Amino acid sequence: MKKKKIVVALGHHALGTTLPQQKTGVEKTVKAVADLIGDDYEVVITHGNGPQVGMIHMAMAEFCRIYPEYTATPMSVCSAMSQGYIGYDLQNAMRTELLNRGVYKPVATILTQVTVDPYDDAFYHPTKIIGRVMSAEEAEAEEKKGNYVTKVEGGYRRIVAAPKPLDIVEKDAIRALLDAGQVVIACGGGGIPVLAQGNHLKGASAVIEKDLAAAKLADLVDAEELIILTDVEKVCLGHGTAKEQPLDELHVEQAKEYLKAGEFGAGAMEPKIQAAIDFIGNSAIRKVLITKLNMVKAAIDGSTGTMIRK
Repeated sequence: MKKKKIVVALGHHALGTTLPQQKTGVEKTVKAVADLIGDDYEVVITHGNGPQVGMIHMAMAEFCRIYPEYTATPMSVCSAMSQGYIGYDLQNAMRTELLNRGVYKPVATILTQVTVDPYDDAFYHPTKIIGRVMSAEEAEAEEKKGNYVTKVEGGYRRIVAAPKPLDIVEKDAIRALLDAGQVVIACGGGGIPVLAQGNHLKGASAVIEKDLAAAKLADLVDAEELIILTDVEKVCLGHGTAKEQPLDELHVEQAKEYLKAGEFGAGAMEPKIQAAIDFIGNSAIRKVLITKLNMVKAAIDGSTGTMIRK
């Protein structure tokens, strides 16, 4: 019997923020994902990196402030660092969990680059806040370097672009590992954004929305289902209001209408719904499940969560 191919996208709550939280978080997370592997799914895992990449960027920026002779660390390198150390914790925790269940299945993390369009409008209108709070003088210095800053409580912070993902450079390696029966961790934090310049890939000063990257990953490995794990049990209309309405099912055309009406919070549920629309397209087979991490098994059985189809 052919195994079902799925992509599981982990949100912030699956990883925590600090190093100790991440260590504890991945141990709980892999138990839920291992249930799927035990049911003979072919699984690709992707994850966020918001707190982690911000911590790395802040640490490297502070290091350069103290030691000006060192070159500043590009955003793309910070993304690569976050992929490496999250993948390290995640793959080791998954390996341990599988072996404890008597399952021998290799787990591999792929350092993943995602190409973006250099003319994407996002580069002209950056929105993603990163790094530490800066003084007015430091913010001015950043702007002189060609970086963007925005005023926040207590000072200023850098903002970077969030361009759309076009392609995944390592897609063939991901497919090969999947075909070899391995659990693959890829596109961490939305992938490392790169610009294709002939045969050269140049890191971009940007971050990619992790949910959109998850949709691109699911598309390129020809997955049947994308599972987006977040901090809510179901997608809701009027979330957080007295008229909140949880949704068991959602069709693509309905999702488009709700997006247009502004029903979903920007930066919260909105990119997840857009990812679902992008992945499903016109397919009558593909589907997207959105739910909480600790409810994924019940959601797959149809007891909870929001299922999105054409």
